[in-house]
Amino acid sequence: MDTLRVLVTDDEMGMRLGVVRTLRNFTVQVPDVNETVSFVVDQAESGEEAMEKIRRDPPDILLLDHKMPGISGLEVLDQLADMPIDMLTIMITAYASIETAVLATKRGAYDFLAKPFTPDELKSTIRKTAARLILAKQARKLAEEKQQVRFEFLRVLAHELKAPLGAVAGYLGLMQNRELGDQLAAYDEIIGRSLLRIDGMHKLIHDLLDLTRLESGQRNRQLGPVDLRAVAQAAAETMRAEADARGIAIRIHADGAAEMTADAGEIEMLLNNLVSNAVKYNRDGGSIDLTLAQRDGHMVITVADTGIGMTPEEIGRIFGEFVRIRNERTSQILGSGLGLSIVDKLVRLYGGEVKIESKPDEGTTFTVVLDAAPASPAA
Repeated sequence: MDTLRVLVTDDEMGMRLGVVRTLRNFTVQVPDVNETVSFVVDQAESGEEAMEKIRRDPPDILLLDHKMPGISGLEVLDQLADMPIDMLTIMITAYASIETAVLATKRGAYDFLAKPFTPDELKSTIRKTAARLILAKQARKLAEEKQQVRFEFLRVLAHELKAPLGAVAGYLGLMQNRELGDQLAAYDEIIGRSLLRIDGMHKLIHDLLDLTRLESGQRNRQLGPVDLRAVAQAAAETMRAEADARGIAIRIHADGAAEMTADAGEIEMLLNNLVSNAVKYNRDGGSIDLTLAQRDGHMVITVADTGIGMTPEEIGRIFGEFVRIRNERTSQILGSGLGLSIVDKLVRLYGGEVKIESKPDEGTTFTVVLDAAPASPAA
């Protein structure tokens, strides 16, 4: 529960005490943010006392009488205009008129309450003001969180690009200075290493673009019949060279028709990431079994490898962005750390789920369940 502080400023003690009684046990529900708000009320009997309290410790809501001995409510508003505080003011006055309301609003008042007012009228005005304050606080909080997420994203991105760029720069320096002599063949290995690093950066950029399109909703989805067997075969062919070089067998199993309504590009993205992951984290001479099956209106995709496996703690982290499992078994494996985050977001698009079974040094099985007839792109 959030608590808002109210300062009621009025030269009439009865008016101040009435506000205190009305708000003592009053709470407001703000459904948009699922927040309950209560109030604590302080008092001031003059504009001068109110300004002193505001300067010392600004309240959230100021109930401000228009006519008071000393400085008036409008003069208090004038002084508040230059103070950078997050406070909403409600003018209360016995001299209710359109002109006064307009003038008070121009000078910074949020709302207007005419004397004499009932407890229900006060509660209604406070309810509206409190909701505005809470929503504004939530908006600021979200903006701060967004800024922090952006900072963290850029920090991680810079870190992920710094290492390969530094390596390529170092290799180019070796070639520029002819450190290995004048024979071109002597540089084949470091050229290969440079190309490998550049491929990694290309993959990172490609994954970032995919992730951005998915999260922004700007990707134009085109749902239609998709043959998952054909997409799986294409994903296997994409990784065939790397798999063959390490003696990894990729086998595809389909239980009857393997068709569903989907966006072909999204399914390709999903299977490419799963198969790529299974190859990268497999052992030399291992195998990958990709199984497609239809069950109760769902498409079930299973990708099982004989790779290095994961611990339960590692499984709990792998769907985060830029998360890569780092240990002595993965130190030489390159990747963007975005592939499984993309898989997770794609699965959610199809109202599905992804399960992982894994044992260190034995292998990992990803089981993806997708709705075979997902909602339309508009939904």
